[in-house]
Amino acid sequence: MGGLNVTAVVCAATLLEQSESRVADLHAWLEAQVFNDQMSSEMAKLVVVGGTIGVAFVSLVVARIILQIVVPRIVSKTRTRWDDMLVERGFFRRLARLVPAVVVYLSAQLYTRPFFKLIELDVVLQRLALIWIIIVAVQAVSALLNAAADIYDAIDTDRRNPISGFVGGFKLVVWIVGGILCLAALTGKDPSVLVAGIGALTAVILLIFKDSILGLVASFQIFTNDLVRVGDWIEMSKHGVDGEVIAVTLTTIKVQNWDRTISTIPAYSVISESFRNWRGMQDSDGRRIKRAIVIDMGSVKFCTSSLVSRFERFALLSDYIAQKQDEVADYNQEHGIDTSELINGRRLTNLGTFRAYLLQYLRRHPGINQDMTLMVRQREPSSNGLPIEIYVFSRDKVWENYEQLQADIFDHVLAVVGEFELRIFQSPSGGDMQQIGRRAA
Repeated sequence: MGGLNVTAVVCAATLLEQSESRVADLHAWLEAQVFNDQMSSEMAKLVVVGGTIGVAFVSLVVARIILQIVVPRIVSKTRTRWDDMLVERGFFRRLARLVPAVVVYLSAQLYTRPFFKLIELDVVLQRLALIWIIIVAVQAVSALLNAAADIYDAIDTDRRNPISGFVGGFKLVVWIVGGILCLAALTGKDPSVLVAGIGALTAVILLIFKDSILGLVASFQIFTNDLVRVGDWIEMSKHGVDGEVIAVTLTTIKVQNWDRTISTIPAYSVISESFRNWRGMQDSDGRRIKRAIVIDMGSVKFCTSSLVSRFERFALLSDYIAQKQDEVADYNQEHGIDTSELINGRRLTNLGTFRAYLLQYLRRHPGINQDMTLMVRQREPSSNGLPIEIYVFSRDKVWENYEQLQADIFDHVLAVVGEFELRIFQSPSGGDMQQIGRRAA
């Protein structure tokens, strides 16, 4: 492959040298014709201008036929995908524009004095053609970089490390270099001299390109640390962002929020500020359900024999009640405890039995991942009551299904809590106050 590239470069250089030689011969012939009065000066100029325009137009048509019709047809028949992306990004279409620019550049030798009386018309045409070539070349390189990003995305199907920020940074560098080369071609000065002069304006340049420079640094850290991918669900309350990442560019990250609005945040904000990425949940085996109900502590009590007999009829509690009764009876008998008073020894409580019921209910629920954390726990009591928290993981991580499962679980919990002679704590409403007033009256 390296040998082919060297051969291609050598062939191109040879062809360019031969073209310049032919143009020089044509220039000499035209001058001889004019100076020998075999062709009028005006006719010679008309031939040169018309010939330049005609050759440039024909070369553009031929280049477009080859690069925009023939090449895409060949590409469509190949098995590889990367060449299709080059066509889609317009790489070959941009290359076609180089051909007439090269024709004008080579033809500039015909526009010298005294053939044309204008001052250094050949130099002006060469500089303009060179600027044309540089701009088209920069556009072609940009299309090539875009195609490279598409090829990478096709390979990295899970979009683990987005490179759009890098591509944007490289394109920025290419355009800056192209701008310097265009300025050098226009002024006829060495690009290194212009770069040295631009160095004195470093502070101004840094101020102008501050976001781009910060974005390039952020893109590098996002790529290496795998902070954000396209498709991630991220949350940044400071920026009002809560949704799915749809694009990661050099300077911004575009997020589609769950209310279908679009938010853009600076790329460097994800490394300078805290944010939440829900990818870990999406990649795991379950989505966490962590919610509590608050029990009125005044309803917590020891279980009487009648209440225990009632609990024994609950299918999910029959084994638990039998085991606990044997355990409590053995303990009290072993320690010689007088059970005539409820406060003595160990006894079942309605709250503890309720927690046992919830645990058995969750262990048999088909929507709960049994291989992940599953527990029912008490939280710290407060003036608002005693929180009983369910901490489990849903098998289904789709938001709608997850919310439906969570609602179904707590519908059941709220409905069954009264069966254990427990009460849910809630602040009194206006209706409660009216009932109290009517009872007092």
